[in-house]
Amino acid sequence: MVDKDDLRQQFVTAFEGANYPVTSAMDLVPALPDGPATTFESGEFSMTAMELNSQISGSETEFPYETVDELVDELMDGLENEGMI
Repeated sequence: MVDKDDLRQQFVTAFEGANYPVTSAMDLVPALPDGPATTFESGEFSMTAMELNSQISGSETEFPYETVDELVDELMDGLENEGMI
């Protein structure tokens, strides 16, 4: 089972170092500890940042994002809407 609070915190930790506002996924890459290979895991959920971008890009994400919380809210909603968590 996915711990949504834990997953949310992983996203916040990974993306909070970006220079906001961010206007594209490429603006987030420098903040990621392992770049696009940064992996987010909780329960049966495991996805790299690159996979995350390809799975929900366009369907749920609408750049720009003014804050990390705004970005993470959209990511979590996108994952839920796609049935991934």
